Amino acid sequence: MRPRVLIPAERIAARVRGLGTAIARDLAGGRDAPLLLLALLDGGFCFVADLARALPLPDVEIGFLRTSSYRGGTRSTGVVEREPVPAVAGRSVLIVDDILDTGRTLAAVRGDLTRAGAAAVRACVLLDKPARRIDPDGRADYVGFTIPDVFVIGYGLDHAGRFRHLPDLCVLDDG
Repeated sequence: MRPRVLIPAERIAARVRGLGTAIARDLAGGRDAPLLLLALLDGGFCFVADLARALPLPDVEIGFLRTSSYRGGTRSTGVVEREPVPAVAGRSVLIVDDILDTGRTLAAVRGDLTRAGAAAVRACVLLDKPARRIDPDGRADYVGFTIPDVFVIGYGLDHAGRFRHLPDLCVLDDG
């Protein structure tokens, strides 16, 4: 398997800065507690680190939630495994995820946060793959890039644990 660049690192960096500006504009002010960025692991770790640094806000809290619907393959299992959400009652939460595919993970986490009493729940994804959407509640308020139905690696996204370290977003080609 050989990675082929889909979105180069420079475009990713520019888009993340733009997302940070838009999020700060929309979510600044009016909170007693800092905005909670809740990164979905494992794939969202690169994105949340860069997004947090791109947010021109005076105070941001970062949390992590391990989720998975893939088991070593290139297709979702259809079952969203996840940890319990942290204490969020009365908080504004921004879910940060690497890719919005079927929508099941985002819908499940959003539902968990709402039931836990979050005051507001929004979502930011680096990649949106609308061709694979199954759950209409799996939607993002902020999207970095919309991509076709291809399997993407790099910038935190993996194939069976490999390729997360690549600075570009790549398609995995056979050969």
